[in-house]
Amino acid sequence: MKKTALITGSTSGIGLAIAKAFAGEGYNIMFHGLEENGEEISRKVGKENNIKTAFSNANLLDPGAIENLVETAISNFGSIEVLINNAGIQYVSPVADFPLEKWNAIIAINLSSVFIASKAIWNSMKENKFGRIINISSVHGLRASEFKAAYVAAKHGVIGLTKVLALEGAGDNITCNAICPGYVKTPLVEGQIKDQAKAHQLTEEEVVKNIMLKKQAVKEFIPEDKIAELAIFLAMDNASSITGSAYTLDGGWTAQ
Repeated sequence: MKKTALITGSTSGIGLAIAKAFAGEGYNIMFHGLEENGEEISRKVGKENNIKTAFSNANLLDPGAIENLVETAISNFGSIEVLINNAGIQYVSPVADFPLEKWNAIIAINLSSVFIASKAIWNSMKENKFGRIINISSVHGLRASEFKAAYVAAKHGVIGLTKVLALEGAGDNITCNAICPGYVKTPLVEGQIKDQAKAHQLTEEEVVKNIMLKKQAVKEFIPEDKIAELAIFLAMDNASSITGSAYTLDGGWTAQ
């Protein structure tokens, strides 16, 4: 029987790369995202890989919508073996000027949704004696940068939550791990490049070199497919002893 993966934020960027990789491994995919053509993306990946797919544009700011997303996925596929909490947003501002509504939204989507989705799927995984929860944190879950108070706090929180879920799931073959990428050239990051170029009166190339990749030893963006490969490894049946860990793909950022 094919396994199924539910991946939040899977119609673009890192999430889409992960979804395509899991589809290539024969997983059914529950897609989620805000792209207007999300349903089309879902169908295309399903057709290309001869798998079953479904799509939801659930609002992750709404706890009830997250719970409904999980319920819908289980109803459509029978069970969900892999949950990948990937969706995230960003806002950059000094603490003194950081809008409270931006703080609340980032904490809700980047951290609280991880808890709510994991809680909603927990009993199903426990009954099946199998579950793989993979949280896409960030190098900012391990290190801080200026002007990213909410994002850094949320991503640190994701790693803490990952450890708790790992401990509580250990007796039921439910593992939970976090992946901590450095900068990946996603639509979110491309937007940051433009914003920072304007704010600092730099070229986009200067922003990439002197701001974004400054702390990485390897001066290249992290390839999305490498993140997907790690996620597939962590989801394997024989990865049952790998739990409660945060894995960095950061070009050597945290080695310093």
